[in-house]
Amino acid sequence: MKLYFSPASPFARKCRILIREKGLNERVEEVRADPIKGDAALAAINPLMQVPALIDDAGVAWTDSPLICARLDALAPSPRFIPEGEARWGVLRREVIADGIMEVGVKIRIENTRPESERSQTWIARWRAGMLRGIEAAEAVADPGAFDLGAVASVCALTWLDLRFPDLGWASAHPKLAALQKALESRPSFRETTPA
Repeated sequence: MKLYFSPASPFARKCRILIREKGLNERVEEVRADPIKGDAALAAINPLMQVPALIDDAGVAWTDSPLICARLDALAPSPRFIPEGEARWGVLRREVIADGIMEVGVKIRIENTRPESERSQTWIARWRAGMLRGIEAAEAVADPGAFDLGAVASVCALTWLDLRFPDLGWASAHPKLAALQKALESRPSFRETTPA
């Protein structure tokens, strides 16, 4: 199997963390891709030219980090990052909140790469407000002791925000998220995938 990723992508980081935590390093080769400049191998797997993208041993392409993470979670019995039963829904809800934070953050990042005269300050303000509301929502449902896909996604989002939007200063007003980030970022799987 091959996972196409870019080092700064918080979405790809979720998958890379699961690969390490589930002991799949020998089964999944990580291939660095550049979706911005164009990458023929990535385009062959994901016509949207987005990372992450996984090609499995049967040649089946898997795109979008929630689907890839669910697939990776099913490849090895433990640890489980998406539980069975009713607990599953809380984990997936926290993952969706974190992914939403990352999505609006990426929109701001892309908008800021446009020439200044073409940037929409209205959209940037709207996305930033959504990002801040997302952090509030994540704090409300955060479990500092959790180690599941919702926790992984939350920390990937927060650490990416620290990299791209250091002015947010979210940690002081969100102690549960700050505690979760501190706990998980000390794990080898997180240290090995720190966004660059």
